[in-house]
Amino acid sequence: MTDRTKHPVQENLKDNVEFLKRELGTEISFDVIQMDVQYAGRDMALFLVDGFAKDDIMLYIMQLLAKLEPGTLDADTLKKMVKRYIPYVEVETTDDLDKVVDMVLAGPTALVVDGISEVILIDARTYPVRGPEEPDTERVVRGSRDGFVETLVFNTALTRRRIRDRTLRMEYMQAGRRSQTDIVVCYIEDIADPEMVKKIKDSISKIDTDGLPMGEKTIEEFICGRHWNPFPTVRYTERPDTAATHLYEGHVCIIVDGSPSVMITPTTFWHHLQHAEEYRNKPLVGAYLRMVRFLAVWTSLFLLPLWYLFAVKPELLPDKLSYIGPNDPGQVPLFLQFLIIEVGIDVLRMAAIHTPTSLATALGLVAALMIGQVAVEVGLLTNEVILYLAIAAIGTFATPSYEMSLANRLVRIFLLVLTASFHLYGFLIGITLFIIMLARMNSFGVPYLWPFIPFNMRAFRDVLVRSPIPLKNRRPRILKPQDPDR
Repeated sequence: MTDRTKHPVQENLKDNVEFLKRELGTEISFDVIQMDVQYAGRDMALFLVDGFAKDDIMLYIMQLLAKLEPGTLDADTLKKMVKRYIPYVEVETTDDLDKVVDMVLAGPTALVVDGISEVILIDARTYPVRGPEEPDTERVVRGSRDGFVETLVFNTALTRRRIRDRTLRMEYMQAGRRSQTDIVVCYIEDIADPEMVKKIKDSISKIDTDGLPMGEKTIEEFICGRHWNPFPTVRYTERPDTAATHLYEGHVCIIVDGSPSVMITPTTFWHHLQHAEEYRNKPLVGAYLRMVRFLAVWTSLFLLPLWYLFAVKPELLPDKLSYIGPNDPGQVPLFLQFLIIEVGIDVLRMAAIHTPTSLATALGLVAALMIGQVAVEVGLLTNEVILYLAIAAIGTFATPSYEMSLANRLVRIFLLVLTASFHLYGFLIGITLFIIMLARMNSFGVPYLWPFIPFNMRAFRDVLVRSPIPLKNRRPRILKPQDPDR
């Protein structure tokens, strides 16, 4: 990061105002406001961004200052104003004009007073914010309906509401030379591994870029590496209860201003296959839901390559299962049919995202009735291809993690290409490469396939079966928690 020369606050008001006007562009940007005022016989200036300042708070403070008699601030000016005449909770001072510029652009109001070499910062800011609604991608039948929003302070408050532990830490950081994006590293100090916390904070502090336009996703790419590996090494959640659950286990959460998703680190492959719905039901029901979800995920990965293998190599099937192959392979090769419909489903998904809600039903009817049915009738696709790809697509959508579902889709295409190229050997080689790739991955030092590789029987049992909460009295050992007992 490029070092810049420090500009100290001068006692001369005019010099300070000229610097702030130039750096903030008050004469060019209509929303950056400069107000020249006079209180207690002293010249002062207020700098703020319209839309960030709380109008009622600033009006109240200005009314109080306007009542001061001349000479009131002649002695101990700074102390009197901060301690007595500015009745607000979040008030600080600084002698660095560059910090003043950064703070004003972040929301606080700067009060520059003639005759003192420090600027008063009043953090009476507010941001446009939507309500904490339930996230669309993590809905539950029973459970809380609030979700994270784009405002950092709201998200930290939603987390603290569920964790009233005195050792819950919210460490403030910034990244981006120009964006100065606010970041909070959240963890429970008595539980989380200090080395893990230090590693994550060091990774964030080393981010060197102009800005973070994509928020937490940009941070993930900087701190996690493995840019060409599709599998996510952090988990995203928009549910405060999910974030709190992971914090209690010893994970570290990264909250980014402007993003409604919270990053959970470190994570394994199995974290992306769990959902809050499993813990909102009785243990036996939750275990059943988890097994169904696992079945859906494995189906989305391996069903299509396996069916294609049996279709081109029917001798691999016993006679009783001979009906699995296509009755009519159609005019187009099976492999090409799969590629066409794989790309078609992604096009349909993207179209659905960009289609207004009122037209979404019409889009579904067009895709299902017109395109699908006509494609079969003209011989472009076969019924079996549509059936098995529909099953695989449902399994993809049943994956709780959106990032994991996209990664699994790429793996499915990769396995399909290998199977089409080398048949049985290609299928086996693809699965082997897939497992090796996952086994070589790690998330901040935590093996990605733990507790399967390396194997831990107790932890692996908790992965496969949703255990009753009273029996889960130990935190994951791989996270090296300071307090291993719940």
